[in-house]
Amino acid sequence: MKIHEVAGNIMHKMDAFKGSRQAMDTPQMLIVRGMSRKEMEAEDLKKIINDIFDEIEARTIDVFSEEAKGVLGVMDENIRDQVEIQGETDIYGIYRLKESFEAMNCHTEYALGLLDNFAIFMVLGMDKSGFGPKFVELVVVDLKI
Repeated sequence: MKIHEVAGNIMHKMDAFKGSRQAMDTPQMLIVRGMSRKEMEAEDLKKIINDIFDEIEARTIDVFSEEAKGVLGVMDENIRDQVEIQGETDIYGIYRLKESFEAMNCHTEYALGLLDNFAIFMVLGMDKSGFGPKFVELVVVDLKI
């Protein structure tokens, strides 16, 4: 299985494949963004992510765990190889990301999962009004490369 297959499978399950865009594509990591056409409620965002991870048999890991530090470090290294970023790796940046979306009047949920040798970071967001698009962002990393 390849990172594009993992991401494509999730985007199809979220009905977000059509019109999705790659934000970064390297041999080890893929970041893809799209808009889901699924009907969903804000209070269900976390459950939707958990259900997707269950369907693909990914194991959810705590974003603030030691295990996650290593995974997020690999993601960060891959991004820094492509884009210049000031500062050091900071796992609390994920929480600040959620806060920034909420400050823009969006409900946001995220989770980190492991599927075989792949790490998956999935973010769902939607406007608090309940109208407008439902955003899906995925980061899929091959941890064995």
